[in-house]
Amino acid sequence: MNLRVKHWIYGIFCLLVAIIAIGPELHAASNAHPKKAVVESQVKEKPTQEKEIDNSESHMRTPIDWHKSSETVPYPDLNKVKDFWIKVDLKNNRTYLYDGSKVIYTMYSTGGIYKKDPKTGKLKSVTPTGTFYAQQERGDSFFNQSLKEGANYYVSWKNHGEYLFHSVPTKADGKYNEQEAAKLGKTQGSHGCIRLSVPDAQWMEKNLPVGTKIEIVG
Repeated sequence: MNLRVKHWIYGIFCLLVAIIAIGPELHAASNAHPKKAVVESQVKEKPTQEKEIDNSESHMRTPIDWHKSSETVPYPDLNKVKDFWIKVDLKNNRTYLYDGSKVIYTMYSTGGIYKKDPKTGKLKSVTPTGTFYAQQERGDSFFNQSLKEGANYYVSWKNHGEYLFHSVPTKADGKYNEQEAAKLGKTQGSHGCIRLSVPDAQWMEKNLPVGTKIEIVG
């Protein structure tokens, strides 16, 4: 065998050895990239989800101002809403306007004070919970002589004038009770009605259709 043939055979042998040596590394590298891509994709998706959660409260007016609307954007146009209903969360002091399963507006609110239930011994709001429907009774103002308290812009949702949506309370002279108004969106305080900011209550009186479903929880 001449020298040139020996060199040719030796070159092929070295090439085969090199291929065998780097084969596992190529296989590992090819498997690593898809996993890395999945991890990077998951990392990128997480901030997006957090951003959506943060945006759910982005239009709420802070600090709370009972003189103004709860959100800084216009009230919803109910002519464009297909499945309108309301949820009142007594514990969290919020009233949510829904279109189906989507919240379209959130109002700061104050429900009934909590008293101990004589049967269970647990604290319970004096505001009834359950499902109710907006009633036809509504008006620009009222004053309850026995409670020495009134309010503006009311809409009944139970017992035809007994339980209402209305503004933060007014005193006998018609002026707003600022001490009670300061509770809006922060704590409970009413005798059973749902208090709202002045503009929110006015919108309810003018726009809440009779028969609208109202769920009260908490």
